[in-house]
Amino acid sequence: MEMETSNSNTNNKTSSNKHSNSNSKDLMPRVAIVVFLMKEGNSVLLGKRLSSIGHSTFALPGGHLEFGESFEDCAAREVKEETGLDIEKIEMLTVTNNILEEPKPSHYVTIFVRAVMRDPLQTPQNLEPNKCDGWDWYKWNDLPKPLFLPLEKMVHNGFNPFPVE
Repeated sequence: MEMETSNSNTNNKTSSNKHSNSNSKDLMPRVAIVVFLMKEGNSVLLGKRLSSIGHSTFALPGGHLEFGESFEDCAAREVKEETGLDIEKIEMLTVTNNILEEPKPSHYVTIFVRAVMRDPLQTPQNLEPNKCDGWDWYKWNDLPKPLFLPLEKMVHNGFNPFPVE
C-alpha cells in the first residue's frame, strides 16, 4: 500500500500553522473513501464535480466515511448512491493526506480503493445531479482534464490503479 500527501499549498507548515487560531471544530480532518471503478480495457469511471471543492474537475465516485462503517461498505454505498452501480471485489489501494485551501480550508484523509461492477452490463446513472454533471468511462492513459487535485497529483506521480499482471 502506498501513502501520499497532497496539498494545494506547497508549504505544509504554513498550511498547518496558518489555521491554528481558527475554530478547530471546523478544521477537523475528515475521512473520505474514493473508488477506482475498473472496467475492462483499462478504463475508470469519472464524473465532473459540481460541488464547491474541486468544481468542474473530474473525479472518482466516493464520499465521507460514516461512523462505524467499514471502508468496503462506504465504497459500495457511495457508488450506489452516486451512480446506481453495484460493486464487488473491493480492495484497498492507497491513502492520501489532502489539505485543500479553496474554497475554504479542509483536510481529508482519503482511502482509495478499487472495485469492479457486479454486473458488467450495468450503466452508470447520475443520481446526484446537484453534485455531478454525469459519469463516463475514460481510458487510464487518456484521462480528461482538469482532474480533481488529489487524483491529478497521483496521476502525475505515476500511480496506476490497475493490477500488474
